[in-house]
Amino acid sequence: MRETSARLLRLLSLLQAHREWSGAELAERLRVTPRTVRRDVERLRTLGYPVHSTTGTAGGYRLGAGAELPPLLLDDDEAVAVAVGLRTAAHNVVQGMEESSVRALAKLEQVLPHRLRRRVSALTAFTDPLGGRRGPAVEVETITEVVNACRDRQRLRFTYRGHDGSGSRRVVEPYRLVCSSHRWYLVGWDADRADWRTFRLDRLTLTPPHGPRFALREPPAEDWAAYVSEGISTGAYPERATVLLHAPADRVAERIAPTAGVLEPVDGRTCLLRTGAPSLDEMALHVLMLGFDFEVREPAALGERMEELAGRLGRAARAWRTDGEGREQGRGRG
Repeated sequence: MRETSARLLRLLSLLQAHREWSGAELAERLRVTPRTVRRDVERLRTLGYPVHSTTGTAGGYRLGAGAELPPLLLDDDEAVAVAVGLRTAAHNVVQGMEESSVRALAKLEQVLPHRLRRRVSALTAFTDPLGGRRGPAVEVETITEVVNACRDRQRLRFTYRGHDGSGSRRVVEPYRLVCSSHRWYLVGWDADRADWRTFRLDRLTLTPPHGPRFALREPPAEDWAAYVSEGISTGAYPERATVLLHAPADRVAERIAPTAGVLEPVDGRTCLLRTGAPSLDEMALHVLMLGFDFEVREPAALGERMEELAGRLGRAARAWRTDGEGREQGRGRG
């Protein structure tokens, strides 16, 4: 019985690690006959594992999705990765996920071998989530309903609160959800405005019933995440600029988040930054504080404003130098 149980666990591990196995391959791996493989597959099925089989020369076995959630076999690294992921999920911006993540983590840690429990405990004891800024929480039910509408190509109906607090009713063809570390965004075709729009999920309230189904449109961009990044970092602001930075794109990406600008590599030494700001002064400060040499490509008004600010800074520096020399001379005479 012990040998059979061990072989079943080995068989299950093989099925979980590979999309499809032939009966001969499984028999060779398990060092048994194809008939024993067939019996073991039937045992797994009685335990709730949906093992599908096909006949013929190209036939084989594969593990499918079932109506229930049977136990999973995880190797050491996979178990630790799941534990760390669950702990991280307890601090995200999806409302309701915290409690579920903690419950799942408690169940996992209860059955972890001692050596793995020590690894997870060490990660827990010596790591802390950075508090900082957290976006408004979004209910998991909202995310699920929106994702299902994207999958089923079904129009969504919701009320939306703008940044100024005003509300509006929307009918949108949903296409994709994009998430950052702080917020969730829905990209869709606004039926009333006949244009693509990006909506923050924490600002919308779903108002079912939804529908009807819609035909797919040509997407506004190949990269949905880049499209949202440009919209929230540039398109949402009255002042927009394109700046050539004298630094590689990967170095700049360490200092600027996707929500603060869109980077486009030019060569190994420079990159373009497209960004936005409420005013030209804030734009100038934003680019200056990145710490790289740069050239303003557009708009011309930003370059002119920087000339004015450079003159003001130059006068302040000269005044400081003059006053500093006078103070040094005064101390010398004393």
